[in-house]
Amino acid sequence: MQPLSRQRLTPYLFLFPALSLLTLSVFWPALQAFYLSFTRFENLTQTPEWIGLENFQALWQDEVFWQSLRNTLVYLFCVVPILVIAPLGLAILVNQKLRGIHWFRAAYYTPVVISMVVAGIAWKWLYDEQGLLNQGILFLAQNPLLAKLITILGGGTTPGAIGWLTDPNLALFSVMAVTVWKGLGYYMVIYLAGLQGIPQDLYEAAAIDGADGWQKHWDITIPLMKPYLMLVAVISAISAAKVFEEVYIMTPGGGVLGSTKTIVMDLYEQAFSEIGKGYSYGCAIGLVLFLMILILSILNLKLGQLRG
Repeated sequence: MQPLSRQRLTPYLFLFPALSLLTLSVFWPALQAFYLSFTRFENLTQTPEWIGLENFQALWQDEVFWQSLRNTLVYLFCVVPILVIAPLGLAILVNQKLRGIHWFRAAYYTPVVISMVVAGIAWKWLYDEQGLLNQGILFLAQNPLLAKLITILGGGTTPGAIGWLTDPNLALFSVMAVTVWKGLGYYMVIYLAGLQGIPQDLYEAAAIDGADGWQKHWDITIPLMKPYLMLVAVISAISAAKVFEEVYIMTPGGGVLGSTKTIVMDLYEQAFSEIGKGYSYGCAIGLVLFLMILILSILNLKLGQLRG
């Protein structure tokens, strides 16, 4: 019996170092944050005072929190579908056996390795009123036909300097574009790994049966890629719910009238800024965010099981 017990114990001994690190860096801080969300703990100089659900009652009446929650949900429903569908199309394109296709793969993946700080600053320059995008629009507006088209797309306004990051109606969508641009290559690689695992015999058999073009992808690729689709849906949903860096860099303070303020930015301001309500209030927001991500992940997995 002793060798059998040792055999059962060996895997846990190998896991012990990693579990110890996870406990110290993830699980224990998470439990502390859970406890602090039910206390009054405004700074490190005071002892946490148990107050029950008062932080959550304050959240319920906090208009800024509800606005940040609404912005986060808009972010989710706009960004996630694009990041689930568009990278699959890119992966199918770069999965072709063409000369120089590796350069195209590298080009699509390049935004992933660029620091979000660098990307945010660069896009902020592009979005500036005197930036490249507005200059390009003004150049195109010199053509009467294009000027009319731009006026129609702009809601009837005369082509001019567009406040991509200063207009409350555009700012959030402008930041979304950066998130999509940054994530396309990452999810493309995940899909590409799945595509290269599909036997070519299936496509050849489909071609013999008359399936060609996008029809073979509809009949073969998408059904076999369902596990990857669900993985990307879960990962992109979690990333969109936790979006912070691009919002903080491009629209400090959450933009005009809080138009780009997300839950994570609200958490940061409440917990770490001078105008915030303290660490415990930030922990309460973090607990709400955790529950939201948990629900989204469970829903995605359940939908994947139903479709399967």
